[in-house]
Amino acid sequence: MSTGRTRAFRLTRWGGPPVLTEVARPIPTAEEVLIQVEAAGLCRSDLHVVDARPGVLPYRIPFTLGHEVAGRVVERGPLATGPAVGERVVVYGPWGCGSCARCAAGAENYCDRRAALDADRVGTGAGLGRDGGMADLMLVPSGRILVPVGDLAAVQAAPLSDAGLTAYHAVDTVRRTLGDDASTSVVVLGVGGLGHLAVQILRATTSAQVLAVDVRDEALALADECGAHFGTLLRPDTAAVLRSRTGGAGAAAVLDFVGSASSLEPAVGVLRAGGALAVVGSGGGGLTVRKPGALPPGTQISLPFWGTLPELQAVVALALKGSLRVGVERFALSGAAEAITRLRSGEVRGRAVLVPD
Repeated sequence: MSTGRTRAFRLTRWGGPPVLTEVARPIPTAEEVLIQVEAAGLCRSDLHVVDARPGVLPYRIPFTLGHEVAGRVVERGPLATGPAVGERVVVYGPWGCGSCARCAAGAENYCDRRAALDADRVGTGAGLGRDGGMADLMLVPSGRILVPVGDLAAVQAAPLSDAGLTAYHAVDTVRRTLGDDASTSVVVLGVGGLGHLAVQILRATTSAQVLAVDVRDEALALADECGAHFGTLLRPDTAAVLRSRTGGAGAAAVLDFVGSASSLEPAVGVLRAGGALAVVGSGGGGLTVRKPGALPPGTQISLPFWGTLPELQAVVALALKGSLRVGVERFALSGAAEAITRLRSGEVRGRAVLVPD
């Protein structure tokens, strides 16, 4: 066991900006495991945390950012279980109580005690009130939340724990509606860090026709690279264009990775009766649920949040098989502030990933 100082990119005041600073080297106790970070993803959820006003989030500051983390186990507490020292892993990001029925089933993203944890302000996971992985070292509470990644490159593995997992979970919420019919259509609205992985997951695990929508030509080019059957820019007639592409019937499912008023309108407009709408993005849009109303009869609506531990294992398996590849833009940990600026301005193609330097 060694002591000393290490670096971490920490939120020290609400409204930011975060700072790269030296902290004491973490020492694992009880079930804890210490990870040497090899890569940490950056996403818009991090921007929401950085920009939050005091009292908006149930977290105590300061804490280290970073909820998409891949690395190597370097030290274990005396009661730790799971991956051994030296094993390369990805960290499952949503941390619940660990003991309720949902946590026991690996669904810590839907922990039954989440409200109590929020009230106690203990944080909801890695980089979310608890110290995350934008650092040289990261302490995780238990080996139960570590998934081995074998020889998968760290910059590929890290984004799987949110971008890949959330996309997979969203697809899972609509999978039954898609069935096995190759003529069935599914719309992916927003081909960014999550959306480009959703396109690949849909192609790898369903027979559906994948229709992609974005406001950027480069995002549609990325969708095409990922296997989308069709792509179109978001315009006033987008719903009509998509519905025509489905032969007039409409899409069996829509995955909205934006969640704004401008994305929800075509999402509802293209959805067929009995279809499924998964609103993944937190863009501030809203829907009025009313019978009768704008929503097609039989619509199923879900609000997916992150994903389960078994789903993360499935995502890693897809990546190891070569069916899932993350579009990555690398930044050094010392360049984390630049990465945030680039992400905020919409200049990152795919996923921004920090690598300790």
